[in-house]
Amino acid sequence: MTRTAPDRSSTGTDRRRGLGLMAVAIVLTALNLRTAVTSVGPVLQEIQRGLGISSGLAGVITTMPVLCFALIGFAGPALSARYRDAHVLAGALIAMTAGLALRSLAEAFPVFLAGTALAMAGGALGNVMLPGLVKRHFPGRTGPLVGAYSTAMGLGATLAAVAAQPIADAAGTDGGGWRWALVVWALPALVAAGVWLAVPAAPDVSRQSHSAVRMRALVHSPTALAITAFFGVQALQAYVVIGWSAQYLRDSGLSAATAGLLLGLNSVVGLPLSAVIPSLTVRPRLQRPLLVVFIASYVTGWVGLWTAPTAAPWLWMVLIAVGMGTFSMVLTLIGLRARTPETVSALSTVSQSWGYVVAGAGPLLVGVLRGATGSYDGMFVIVLTGVAVLAVAGWIATRQVFVDDEVDRSVPGWSPAGRCSEVLESAGVEIPAAAHVDDIPPPRG
Repeated sequence: MTRTAPDRSSTGTDRRRGLGLMAVAIVLTALNLRTAVTSVGPVLQEIQRGLGISSGLAGVITTMPVLCFALIGFAGPALSARYRDAHVLAGALIAMTAGLALRSLAEAFPVFLAGTALAMAGGALGNVMLPGLVKRHFPGRTGPLVGAYSTAMGLGATLAAVAAQPIADAAGTDGGGWRWALVVWALPALVAAGVWLAVPAAPDVSRQSHSAVRMRALVHSPTALAITAFFGVQALQAYVVIGWSAQYLRDSGLSAATAGLLLGLNSVVGLPLSAVIPSLTVRPRLQRPLLVVFIASYVTGWVGLWTAPTAAPWLWMVLIAVGMGTFSMVLTLIGLRARTPETVSALSTVSQSWGYVVAGAGPLLVGVLRGATGSYDGMFVIVLTGVAVLAVAGWIATRQVFVDDEVDRSVPGWSPAGRCSEVLESAGVEIPAAAHVDDIPPPRG
């Protein structure tokens, strides 16, 4: 009995199809990462009235997503090490679908919170897992793919925020329109889950080499600490913009409609930047010049908004939007500063989970200071201090070093993956996380 050799051309075609389907799944997942968050704000008053809760409990609703991002995100590497990445993300998106449905049906505040926590599973795990997936499967396409999925993330967030009130209005005037404004985003989450389930596994491979890196060891890496600080402070800036800029503009004399349009302008300007910045960040010589542009834009925008809010508010919000390009930059740096997919996953988890803790403290502190002083001066002190931290952390994060090497010098043998000198790209999700170059047979011909 003879065995027929596998058709290499067919295998190559299947591999390309698998990668193409995975790229689609990554972008669709990113589209859903913020819809459960940004769809709430525009109808928060209606939610408050429908659940019969106080403004204090409404504040808990707005803080809950950031806390979930921080806490649930830590589970990403462990789940990825135990199960197929496609199955983890599909499960997370299905949980997100269920959570969106549950909170749209909620008649009591605890049920709404439970639905919110469930809905955040997709966002939290997607946050920390997508950078590692890009590193593992598309090492030569980091810039374009990070650009695509960060743009999709921004697009989803913007669509959910802009469409929430019109959907609620169109659903009826009986007071339940907010429920439709929240649940409608369950459909794209379910579609993304279905695409992940269709991503094929690579045949004849084992998950034994797909192991989780010990995240605690990253404390020995100055670069990892800098990226964590960078992520946290840039997220703080974003959440202050989302949570307080429109109200500040209204209190400065602009109408509610104008303030809303200016916040929308800030979001729209960020979309094309999200597509371009990752492709620029992968070029080492451009990283620090980009950082200088972002810092200068932030300083000019915030100072202008502070000292002359009604003189040129559109200019200040556009400049702040340029500064917020640091989000796309740090997502790219997470993939560039680690040698292996496992280390990328660990770095992504640590930087984003702890970063969202920092981000959640920002808007809360702004509210406390405003209540204590009756002024917005505290807000501007917070964000401008954050810009200074962003400059220092960004300068360290843009050094051309690897987190793996820094940790290995302090904790020898900290991770088998840390010693790999090259990462291989593979079609399926059931792939070895990395392979030693010595294990690769020499090419023929």
